[in-house]
Amino acid sequence: MGRLSRRAFALAALSTLTTGSGAAAGPKQHPRRATTEMRGVWLATVTNRDWPSQPGLTAAQQRAELIAHLDTAVRNRLNTVIFQVRPTADALWPSPYEPWSSCLTGTQGRSPGWDPLGTAVREAHARGLELHAWFNPYRIAMHTDPTRLVASHPARTHPDWVVAYGGKLYYNPGLPEVRAFVQNAMLDAVKKYPVDAVHFDDYFYPYPVAGQTFDDDAAYDRYGGAFPNRAAWRRDNTDKLVLEMARRIQEIRPTTRFGISPFGVWRNAATDSRGSDTRAGVQTYDDLHADTRKWVREGWIDYIVPQLYWNIGLAAADYAKLLPWWAEVARGSSTKLYLGEALYKAGDPAQPAAWQDPAELSRHLTLARDYPQARGHVFFAAKEVAADRIGAMARVVADHYGQPAKPPR
Repeated sequence: MGRLSRRAFALAALSTLTTGSGAAAGPKQHPRRATTEMRGVWLATVTNRDWPSQPGLTAAQQRAELIAHLDTAVRNRLNTVIFQVRPTADALWPSPYEPWSSCLTGTQGRSPGWDPLGTAVREAHARGLELHAWFNPYRIAMHTDPTRLVASHPARTHPDWVVAYGGKLYYNPGLPEVRAFVQNAMLDAVKKYPVDAVHFDDYFYPYPVAGQTFDDDAAYDRYGGAFPNRAAWRRDNTDKLVLEMARRIQEIRPTTRFGISPFGVWRNAATDSRGSDTRAGVQTYDDLHADTRKWVREGWIDYIVPQLYWNIGLAAADYAKLLPWWAEVARGSSTKLYLGEALYKAGDPAQPAAWQDPAELSRHLTLARDYPQARGHVFFAAKEVAADRIGAMARVVADHYGQPAKPPR
């Protein structure tokens, strides 16, 4: 299904929101090495995880650190940087909708004196890298105190949009006005910059927190009457966000793609016969109210990057079982499949023994070569690519990235 047909389908699906069906797939033996494949890295800014190294650096220092991450990607023969530009309902570009991010200056709303997203797009393209703009749609703050937000923050001017849950603040996905606002805020960047893709991560409705309830009672009472239960209504809210974003990205910048990197388990087979042979404690369909399988099968998004952050052989969630499951889901779909890789676990003494072996991630890439639907990998995250604690990234490059490759289009 081509780009125009995907757009037409998305427009029609906004009213129907039908569920797709899967198709069988098997491994392809002795595949040829790809000349085009995704070789990506996430560059996270929330709580200064990867960049900037700390808030309050000068503009020149921030820019130098950002350029260093891009150069590190090039040295490792990567071709795509997924740059987090809206970590907590704020912005890493001059936005008329939301304040400057506090990760830059330490003070929300204070200008850093330069344009990080504009610079990232320009400098990435100058190095032959794609730049995917990564947005978190609904997370407002990593705390629950609205008074800590800048006075002009939309969450303060519209307190009825906000839900406190699990020690954080979120916009309520069940409110149509919220869905419209967050889209406008994110699409401002698409209008202003030639980003190669819009990227969402795994946060739609928040991950469940024991003993706490996400309080969307009023929104459900107002808008949920046509649905059999609250979970179905919530999934419909998430579906609408995805479909509406797909349509609006196409209208604004037709060459910009739309990708999502969900938690790696859609549903366990014990819950749904279509699910994976896993025993994960979180299932995106049930817990995050995100029907990620449907988005792939229906071709609503251009690419998906399930976060397969587990080692080969892990009983609860085996990489070697999830890989063929996702390949089967992607088979016959227009949605490209890339695989999210947990580089951050390599060499972490708190992780299982498999992650102390520098070859674990390389084995993931070797295994994926047997599945033609798997079109590449994205590594979490930039800090670990740069540090490469036990040489796991160097092993990947030596074993699989001997020559440069262009990302799929």
